[in-house]
Amino acid sequence: MFVAALPYSGYAYVEAFLSQNQECWIAAHVNAYRFFGGVTRILVPDNLKTGVEKVTKGETVINKTYQEMAEHYGTAVIPCRVGAPKDKATVEGSVGIISTWILAALRNQQFLSLRELNFAIREKLTTFLEKPFQKKEGSRATLFAEEKSFLLPLPANQFELAVWKIAMVQYNYHISVEDQNYSVPFEYIKQKVDVRVTKNVIEVFFEGNRICSHPRLYGRNNQYSTIEAHMPPDHQKYVTWNGDRFKNWAAKIGENTVSVVRLFLEGHKVEQQGYKACMALLKLADKYSVGRLETACAKALSYTGRPSLKSIQAILKSGQDKIQEAPPAYPSLSKYGLTRGADYYSRRDGKC
Repeated sequence: MFVAALPYSGYAYVEAFLSQNQECWIAAHVNAYRFFGGVTRILVPDNLKTGVEKVTKGETVINKTYQEMAEHYGTAVIPCRVGAPKDKATVEGSVGIISTWILAALRNQQFLSLRELNFAIREKLTTFLEKPFQKKEGSRATLFAEEKSFLLPLPANQFELAVWKIAMVQYNYHISVEDQNYSVPFEYIKQKVDVRVTKNVIEVFFEGNRICSHPRLYGRNNQYSTIEAHMPPDHQKYVTWNGDRFKNWAAKIGENTVSVVRLFLEGHKVEQQGYKACMALLKLADKYSVGRLETACAKALSYTGRPSLKSIQAILKSGQDKIQEAPPAYPSLSKYGLTRGADYYSRRDGKC
């Protein structure tokens, strides 16, 4: 249960989550700011791991994503001291009251979804905030009307949770993120880059500077987002690998392997996008042997005109390339191989 409260009015926001992980923690803050209609100048959270990485006498290290969120909203994170609940006495008091007012009222009810639970919490919370004080005039809602003018305005766009990853720029000037491929300026080939992943955007950084961004790809795996400006004017000058080199390598294995490599190279808008699949295919010879790879390619081509790398890997892994197909039990008289012929139905052997 996430509880946030403003210091003057005690106006609170409450939301239930299934976890206290990073995603839930950030979502709770974003929803709270939207509920308040503004941003507090200071955040005083507990010292939980999703918010604070380390607390020492000399420094407090805030979680990177949490710090990004604070910077997005223009607020400062000042965690309360360990074992010092008075640093956020308003919230501590609100937690006690809300536990009695909301949780006690809902304790005997069953909810089939988190959305249903939060809808019931919101109803109880609204009643709680509008409930008159016992020892003074007004309510938390009326005091909030005075306090709201001191809040900072919400930014134009709400914060998106980001995950950071490290990627290597491949020889086809793309990086792979969540089984999707995004182009990077060719100057960064073979360099390690930092990748910021949000729900909608992929941002690539090198030594702290953003070098490109892409809309995030969803759907089938191994899609490509390629920006033409990232492509070198002469691929041969910057990339030692090329289509002819893959074909020559495949020719040492067999003609079926060459056919598959050609399909991989021709199956993309830009030839270089097929390099990754070609490399993975040809490396299978090291793991399984040259002969088995050639047989697997032949078998895959007999199944479909455009075999995938995954299908060839499956053939090798299951050992289907070692299985020899048995001849049909009865000769076929049809050019389509669908009829068994008169001999099959004559029953000359006397069997029923």
